Amino acid sequence: MGRGGMPAMGAMWGLLCVCVSALLPLAVVGAPNGAAVESVPGFSGTLPSKHHAGYVSVNDTNGRELFYYFVESEGNPATDPVVLWLNGGPGCSSFDGFIYEHGPFKFEPAADSNSLPKLTLNPYSWSKAANVLYVDSPAGVGFSYSKTRGDYITGDLQTALDTHAFLLKWFEDYPEFQKNPFFITGESYAGIYVPTLSRNVAHGITAGVKPVINFKGYMVGNGCTDDQFDGDAIVPFIYGMGLISMDMYKGVQKACNGSYWNATDQTCLAKLNDIYDDVASVNIYDILEPCYYPDSEGSSHRSNSRLPESFRRLGETTGPHKIRKRQFGRAYPLRLNLKPGRVPTWPSLSHALFDSEEVPCTDDRIADTWLNSPSVRAALHAKSAADIGPWELCTNNIIFYHDAGSMIPIHRELTTSGYRALIYSGDHDMCVPYTGSEAWTASMGYEVTDHWRAWFVGRQVAGFVQNASSHFFSLRY
Repeated sequence: MGRGGMPAMGAMWGLLCVCVSALLPLAVVGAPNGAAVESVPGFSGTLPSKHHAGYVSVNDTNGRELFYYFVESEGNPATDPVVLWLNGGPGCSSFDGFIYEHGPFKFEPAADSNSLPKLTLNPYSWSKAANVLYVDSPAGVGFSYSKTRGDYITGDLQTALDTHAFLLKWFEDYPEFQKNPFFITGESYAGIYVPTLSRNVAHGITAGVKPVINFKGYMVGNGCTDDQFDGDAIVPFIYGMGLISMDMYKGVQKACNGSYWNATDQTCLAKLNDIYDDVASVNIYDILEPCYYPDSEGSSHRSNSRLPESFRRLGETTGPHKIRKRQFGRAYPLRLNLKPGRVPTWPSLSHALFDSEEVPCTDDRIADTWLNSPSVRAALHAKSAADIGPWELCTNNIIFYHDAGSMIPIHRELTTSGYRALIYSGDHDMCVPYTGSEAWTASMGYEVTDHWRAWFVGRQVAGFVQNASSHFFSLRY
């Protein structure tokens, strides 16, 4: 889920973490020279843990380098898990998670155009319980880059190879963390990144690749998984949440024979269009949240949009509370199911679907201002804009191919090999709805060992969980 939609890290991690006994505190070796982040522009306090940032080369010949930001745990960094976080897109920076979801800081808008956003400590940061590693992937995304332009044509499989190469070198640079339990996590299109990378890491361990990564499992939130399961999940979700009538649902079921993801029948398509038109003004990322409407100046540019109304109006509220206006980079519009082949990036979708260059529902001025500040880039050891261009939340700088197929066989391979998996879904997300996650996890055929039950944070019900075998967990919240 987006900002404010992630479960509390401590509570969630209780589902994933394995007990580590007889593990003595490790000697602190220290970060590579020049990687320590001494101060963070916009933050005036003392950092609660050590921060590091920089580049790791994944192809010296081509000059292909991936950028990372590493936040050591505020608990016990010597024994707490190392958690890799990946945002999706494809083409979206993992600073999305750092700034808007579970990073160490809360960001407040700058007071004026000449100042930076104000940073305060985030009491719900994942770094309260884990060492968190944010990586911009693939090259061309965020601060990651290549000196070879051809590297910006890539796909699922090459991205997994590069990120695995990154991890091997990163653990060489940070040997004090090699024995820590390691987990791979992400959301949205990272539903592809996470399993493919996890498979490469697992195969590397089996092959004796050094350094040995202490890989324990992975976690995917509202993630793309399988073309058919993902595409067929939306209509049942819309009906189940009461957004269309029973007659509409029965009509589309009959016209489409219950299969919506690759429809070609004209009657079926007409029924689907009726449904999509019916929910066009609903916030597709959280159906209970209000929408953001741009001001009159912005509206004049969006009036000819061919996107659903929810994209044109997402985020508007007349209430007193500020709503995060950025909502892209997570999943596709309802009519654009993910399929094999070239995957449009969000900026290219905007160009194709809009009569203007504006991207729908976006207001990432906080991230743009902060990460494009020369002082911030210098503090984070990121290349300058003159060297690699401006930072963008989601880039059109890459040509990306979905070439890994369904993730279900990979999930089965990993979990039957003993790696733990947590598949979680927010139940108000209409883009990658829980109905798809529930359907494909059930298709795995695992025996349910812990039946559907409430999941608590303190004394409050925060969601519902079900365990299949001893390694496969699903969570809805």
